[in-house]
Amino acid sequence: MNIADLHHTFIDTFGRPPALVVRAPGRVNILGEHVDYNDGLVLPAAIDRAVYIAAAPSQDGRISLLALDLGKRVDFCLANLPEKTDCQGQPLPVWARYPAGVAWALQEAGLQASGIQAVYTSDIPIGAGLSSSAAVEVGFATLWQAIGGWQMDRLKLAQLSQRAENAYVGVSCGLMDQFASACGVEGHALCFDTRSLEWEPAPLPDGIALVIADSGVRRSLAHSGYNDRRAACEQAVEILRRYLPHIRALRDVPATEFAALSIYLPEIPRQRAEHIVKEIARVQSALNAMRRQDKQSLGAIMYSGHNSLRYLYEVSTPEQDRLVEISRGLPGCIGARLTGAGFGGCTINLVESDQAQAFIAGLQAEYHPPGGGPAQVYLCHACAGASVV
Repeated sequence: MNIADLHHTFIDTFGRPPALVVRAPGRVNILGEHVDYNDGLVLPAAIDRAVYIAAAPSQDGRISLLALDLGKRVDFCLANLPEKTDCQGQPLPVWARYPAGVAWALQEAGLQASGIQAVYTSDIPIGAGLSSSAAVEVGFATLWQAIGGWQMDRLKLAQLSQRAENAYVGVSCGLMDQFASACGVEGHALCFDTRSLEWEPAPLPDGIALVIADSGVRRSLAHSGYNDRRAACEQAVEILRRYLPHIRALRDVPATEFAALSIYLPEIPRQRAEHIVKEIARVQSALNAMRRQDKQSLGAIMYSGHNSLRYLYEVSTPEQDRLVEISRGLPGCIGARLTGAGFGGCTINLVESDQAQAFIAGLQAEYHPPGGGPAQVYLCHACAGASVV
């Protein structure tokens, strides 16, 4: 659906034109997987697939939402946000808790969130690890900021959006997804320090497209598997602290010292920690390669990252491994790896722009998703963060 169609749907639904339309992008992580809870560096990029919200303020303190992709509508009041109920006193459906949570987080921060009428849609695939929920949160935060006229830097806006997901929706996520959606820079990845929250744009090499391939395996986020890996990292820090008393997280362990001290770790914590220590170093190496416009080094770092996730962190799936294997033999591919937490989801491929269509055709010809049907492959570019259209 284009913006004109969204505009007309708003008029058909609410009987008046929208006051504004907001766009908030999804994101893909190019490098830096599972390092966020180890205080490391990540390298996401906002992508040109986004949530679009057409909206107008209302004066009655009521929020009326139509989620076009779900074909569902809900009405709830600002005064009832803490109860998480709609205007009939029924529990808010899960999909509505994301925008409701943003309004709640803004109120908690002492900021105005007015009543609104809104229609929204998205071309971000749901459940593929491309942060569709974070885009909804950042989109509604941007919308309320535009309506309220209050000022806030983009990082703080991302933090409020994250609070909505953590404290209101009840999903324990890091800040990277909301950060990328809010702070994206055209043609750049974002090097984000999850400890200090400092960040800088990192220019992607010229003539590069981001091709995202969906394995067709939905992430069960094997919560047990995810939690086991976090626990293994914490165990490694606890043991290494006997020799490096100053460390707070695996971020603080230099690669050379890890090589010397890893003999003191049990096998599983050693493998998990080795991935984290080297992945943080890979992000720094990738950042340097981007500054040099060195495509080949960047691609080699991505393949190395995938192997680490496959063999050391053990979060890849056979389907994701197959996608990466196929990519190596296709024209124009510079590098590939799984993106996101793993256990299913997508791969990210850096591809020469002028060969992107041939690459996509080759990948679709060779990869057959477990559920049958054609492989879902998305041609994307790094784009700017959320804005009023």
